[in-house]
Amino acid sequence: MTPSRLEAYEAAAAVRPWLALTGPRPPVPAPDRSTALELFTSARPEALAITYFDQHLDYAQLDSLSTRLALWWQARGLRRGDRVAIILQNTPAFVIATLAAWKLAAIAVPLNPMYQAAELARLFDDFEPAAVVCHDAQWASVAEVAAHRVATDCLLWTSPHEMQARNDARVLPAPPASPPPAARSLAAVLAQSPATPSPLDPGSRPAPGDTAVLLYTSGTTGVPKGAMLTHQNLVVNARLGVHHFGLSEASRIFGIAPLFHVTGLELQMVCAFAASASVVLNYRFQPAIVLEAFLEHRPSFLIGAITVFIALMNLPAASRVHFRSFHALYSGGAPIAPTVVAAFEQRFGHSIRTSYGMTELCAPSHLAPAGGAIPVDPASGALSIGPPTALVDVIVIDDEGCPVGPQVHGELVVRGPNVMAGYWRKPVETADAMVNGWMHTGDVGFFDEQGWFYLVDRKKDMICASGFKVWPREVEDVLYAFAGVREAAVVGAPDDYRGETVVAFVSAAAGTLLDPSALQQHCRTRLAAYKCPVAVHVLGDLPKTESGKITRAVLARSLRDHADLRPAPSRART
Repeated sequence: MTPSRLEAYEAAAAVRPWLALTGPRPPVPAPDRSTALELFTSARPEALAITYFDQHLDYAQLDSLSTRLALWWQARGLRRGDRVAIILQNTPAFVIATLAAWKLAAIAVPLNPMYQAAELARLFDDFEPAAVVCHDAQWASVAEVAAHRVATDCLLWTSPHEMQARNDARVLPAPPASPPPAARSLAAVLAQSPATPSPLDPGSRPAPGDTAVLLYTSGTTGVPKGAMLTHQNLVVNARLGVHHFGLSEASRIFGIAPLFHVTGLELQMVCAFAASASVVLNYRFQPAIVLEAFLEHRPSFLIGAITVFIALMNLPAASRVHFRSFHALYSGGAPIAPTVVAAFEQRFGHSIRTSYGMTELCAPSHLAPAGGAIPVDPASGALSIGPPTALVDVIVIDDEGCPVGPQVHGELVVRGPNVMAGYWRKPVETADAMVNGWMHTGDVGFFDEQGWFYLVDRKKDMICASGFKVWPREVEDVLYAFAGVREAAVVGAPDDYRGETVVAFVSAAAGTLLDPSALQQHCRTRLAAYKCPVAVHVLGDLPKTESGKITRAVLARSLRDHADLRPAPSRART
């Protein structure tokens, strides 16, 4: 970046109209010398840490279990900077393994349990794990991939059934027909260790600048990359979350987001450590079971993808009673249609507050205030993602990299103590994404004169139809406003005449039949002709990532692979 461009960035960053919304920006403090592990060890030992079905663990029990596992790994050669693959759903074992890795200054690498052997092999070759923990049902495929890569004693499995007493058949998978070797179970390792383990060497504790986790991006922009989040990254955003969400030791965070995703790891687990709060874990998201858990455990805070809220709304039994214990509901990870938020509040009496972040930003860089109306941009119909968080600088730049002012669309660029250290072993990709401390998000948005930010879409998802820009998000918001649409996604299809054309995929609310032609007419009365879908496909469900994001890339591939889904060429339609 040239000196003049850097000066332009600094000048733009100094203009912060959102301070009227968030209050004065606090003075920049001395670097925080805490680690995520110290957030955990500072909690009151007797405070409740985890609820998992009928099982309860306090912070002292969690501390003992994680130390016992750390001692096991240490005796087998695990050292500072080694990587530990944690391939688990939302269970206590995930938290135990992460803490054990941190107690050795090792790096936790959470991975999606849905990954198949080929996907795991590619990632294992990238970060070279020294230890692995997986579920019993995954043992065969993980052991195959780990062979010749991981020492035998450092490959462990755990059963999701081990620490609960009911709901098995409805929530948890059946145990595998061929169980893994008993001696390699996490339960066996913990049972062999003394109930009061020896203290670990203080020299094995991590430093604030050490990498705490490698979180692999979803790969929507190419080959997945491991974002290196430091302990300082985690601490900064966790403390911010505790303050913004009003968390305390009395709070019960419902762990609806996967812990292997940045939202779940940071805003559920690490925020709980920072507040000495507890987390309710439920293995994985099952809407009907979650409603029951709301009544049983009376959680006070939840953050999840908007698809989670839509799934709960789709249950006829869901009522205001299920949500009466909550004091805050936030959504992040995917754009939110204003009509969905309005319908949710009308039915349940709670407003879904908005947020924005990404893996590389250690979750949120923008959060809507805890109360008050969240504005909708009158031109685009987009719901604001909120103003930037404290200590974060955010500017919007045009295609030439020059900062722009209010109401001008451009790429969001972020700087602050929450920005990752870089991509694991990818210096070129790191240099492309991070320039002089500024993280280029790849997301297109804008801000208004009051400092509210709005997300338009991903740069790569823009559709160019006859030379006009079409942002899928704008079309999707219009589709969500049609009665009976549960989910909507818009992608571009190749077109020999227009270059690209717009195709929509929707799913219907329970008990609703959707007429594609009526949906097209609905769009024609609200959008310019070039933005209107030339085809609408109704599916039972739209494909999603494990964290609940609708995956447009899967739908785009289906258009390429299945000729019956592709629209007729433009010339044939005219």
